This record gives sequence, C-alpha cells and structure tokens, in this order.
Amino acid sequence: MPTLSIIKADTGGYVGHSGMHPEMIEVAQEAVTQQLGGLLIDARIGWCGDDLALIMTRDRGPEAEEIHRFAWDVFQTTTSVAKRLGLYGAGQDLLSDAFSGNLKGLGPGYAEMVFEERPSETVLIFLADKTEPGAWNLPIYKMFADPFTTAGLVIDPNMHDGFAFEVHDLFENRKVTFECPDDLYDLLLYIGAPARYVVKQVTSRTSGNVGAATKTQRLALIAGRYVGKGKR
Repeated sequence: MPTLSIIKADTGGYVGHSGMHPEMIEVAQEAVTQQLGGLLIDARIGWCGDDLALIMTRDRGPEAEEIHRFAWDVFQTTTSVAKRLGLYGAGQDLLSDAFSGNLKGLGPGYAEMVFEERPSETVLIFLADKTEPGAWNLPIYKMFADPFTTAGLVIDPNMHDGFAFEVHDLFENRKVTFECPDDLYDLLLYIGAPARYVVKQVTSRTSGNVGAATKTQRLALIAGRYVGKGKR
C-alpha cells in the first residue's frame, strides 16, 4: 500500500517568518521532480510561512530511511540557499549535522499515513506555522467525532461505529487511545490542552484504516532548549 508523507522544516525565510524565497521553493521542487518514477510515486512542494513542506507518495512504508534521508538532503540544500541569500533563520530546524536513519529528533517534522487508495482518493493536507502542537485537535475532533459536522457518523454504516483517536502527551512521552463515541468526554478533556496533548492519528473502528495523521514533535522539547517557537 502507498504511504503519504508530509515532511517539513524551517530552513530559512524572510524576517518575521512571513514567507520563503522563491529560489528555495524552486530548488526543492527540482529535487522531488528528479525522483518521480523512482523513489517517489508523486510529489509536490508546499509551504506555510517560512516552513517548507515536501508532500510525497511512495511505496516504502512509514519512516523509510531512504525517504527521510532524501528529505534531509533537500533541507540541507535549501539551508545552503538561505545562507547564500542571507535569509533569516537559515537551517533553524536542523538540530544536527548528521542523519541517523530517520528524522526523529533531528528537527524536521513529519506526518505519514499508509492506506489503500481507492479509484478516486481525496486527501486534504493542512499546514500551519507558529501554532500550538495541537492546533488540529479541534478540527480533527469535529471531522471524526462530531455528528453535527460529519453526518456520515449517523447515517453511513461504515462510519457509524466511530473512530479511535490516538493522543500523545508531549511532556511525558506517553500515548493513549480513545474509542469514540464511547470515550468522547475523556477525549475532549485531554485535547482541550493543545500545548501538551495532541491527536497523533485517527483510525476507523470498523476497518482499521487511517483517517488522519498529524505531526506531534515540539522543537523546544526535542532540543532541550528554546528553538524558534517550538510549535508547528
């Protein structure tokens, strides 16, 4: 089954984190284009503020070393461009000089989903910058647990049994799964504190298919010190 990966990093931008230089976007787009039909099935570049996002599909599963290494190399290249252009915060999210198998703990954030594509598969990708880690807690809750937002929870047999929410505690490095609608109130108790508790993944209770995935890393906690805003 294909894997969808969104890997992002702040490798430099305009003052105030307001945007990215076009040359950085062009360099990243050229890099992913060269991998189409080989390492990657499909790909495009996205950005929010000064965060560059590599949006890629491939068939190598989550946290595949070659995919994470490719993203790391792209971010190293865009960092070099930012330094040459004298941009603000060049390489800000790269917390190490060496790649160690995957991007966990190295600064770049990533969200990945493995799912079986249907003939017509629609995927929504949300990017944010300078937010709490749990910025998507409420929108994801409303999509997958609020019947006044998603009527299919009431009328669609495939959705009626609800969804399981995997929530991570960023401070204590723990996780818990809430089965909704059974655990709805308990879920809300936690995700109402988006600086600490983050919905990492949502899966169907009927099929086990993944419906949503988010990035949960917080740079200030990874580095053991204040790095940028530490929030994505």
